[in-house]
Amino acid sequence: MSISQLFSLPLTLAQDEPPAEDAASEIEAVQASAKEDAQQALDGVMSGDVGAAWPLVEKYLLPLALAIVILIAAIIVGKIIAKIVSNSTRKANVDETLARFFGKLAFYVVVILGVIAALGRVGIEVTAFAAILAAAGFAVGMALSGTLSNFAAGVMLLIFRPFSVGDVVSAAGITAKVNEIELFTTTFDTPDNRRIIVPNSSIFGGTIENITHHTDRRVDVAVGCDYSADIDKTREVLTAAVESVGGRIDGDGRGYQVFLSGLGASSVDWAVRVWFPAADYWGKYEELTRAVKVHLDEAGIGIPFPQMDVHVDGKLGD
Repeated sequence: MSISQLFSLPLTLAQDEPPAEDAASEIEAVQASAKEDAQQALDGVMSGDVGAAWPLVEKYLLPLALAIVILIAAIIVGKIIAKIVSNSTRKANVDETLARFFGKLAFYVVVILGVIAALGRVGIEVTAFAAILAAAGFAVGMALSGTLSNFAAGVMLLIFRPFSVGDVVSAAGITAKVNEIELFTTTFDTPDNRRIIVPNSSIFGGTIENITHHTDRRVDVAVGCDYSADIDKTREVLTAAVESVGGRIDGDGRGYQVFLSGLGASSVDWAVRVWFPAADYWGKYEELTRAVKVHLDEAGIGIPFPQMDVHVDGKLGD
């Protein structure tokens, strides 16, 4: 019985599903045959016939030694290829996480091929072995379907880069700053300092709004003024309020706008639109809103608000 028969016997037994008693007897026979070969070689060596050990070496040790050499070579070559792949992906401006992943993937592919080649050198039938691995991989894939979808979404996020670390995005029902992008999850930090970890499939499968993608952003303030106020005067007051706020971005289609946007049920509606650096958005939003209110108050222009008149029919009791 050769070493290939010894290793391939369990695979054959698993495929043919013989009775437990027959399988046990065949394994015992294989073990007995190997033991007999080893004993014959040992007896020959002890009797002074060194050549008697050569068949044992040729049958078992040489294929095993060659298989070990193949495995070592596969590991060395795998590391070299992994480094080449990682460096190539980095030069192609691919995300660092994805570059490391491609490098590890290349390494494991080479090692797996080396394992298959090594098994072939010792005479093990890799067909059945590969079939078992495929079946196991299918079962694992079905069990981890959600995880694999997160992985696929993570790869897409790292390739297409709809956002980067440090961006403020609105996705998967949250608005927060991106802290880290990994293959399976993305980590966010909220303005109130909460850490949120979101599966990548929830992000990539929906709408993604990158709030800080551009360096400038428009602040919109809507205000309603009293119908008794003069329209031209109101425009002048609102324009003065805008010009009192520093840090505006002018030119290149930016600047600011003050225009009449509509006639409401109880107010004349105005829209004030001013461009600011995106990093200053919320601060400038508050500053512009305050300036509008202060200038309208100083000009004596009222801002209507909903009121309710209550009419009492009859006398009120004590």
